[in-house]
Amino acid sequence: MGHGVQGAAVPAAIDAATAGDVATAMQALAAPSRVLILGRLRTGPWSVGDLAREVGMSQPAVSQQLRVLRHLGLVVGVRRGRHVVYELHDDHVAALVDEAVYHVEHLRLGFRGRSRPAAAGVSAAAAPDR
Repeated sequence: MGHGVQGAAVPAAIDAATAGDVATAMQALAAPSRVLILGRLRTGPWSVGDLAREVGMSQPAVSQQLRVLRHLGLVVGVRRGRHVVYELHDDHVAALVDEAVYHVEHLRLGFRGRSRPAAAGVSAAAAPDR
């Protein structure tokens, strides 16, 4: 999978190794607390204490979730003096969160069908609804 312009070419098939890596990364979205933390980090760097207050969790619980997110490669900790602040690994993580939120909102509004052109060789009518 490349980092090319979205929609410029037909996406490559996903191999088993990539599927496993993606499934592991998507674990981040499996817990509402991690989604809340990622949502706050989309706005910029945060300390553990500030994140805890913002998302309504204890500081140890936020630290534990940040460890998971760091292990999954979605956040990084940057030392600033005596404190560590956390931020998203890169813009891809923000896009992942944005797309997940967009998808949920799309479903809540009752939209069906494809929002993007069908892949080559598959018509929108023949593509299964997800």
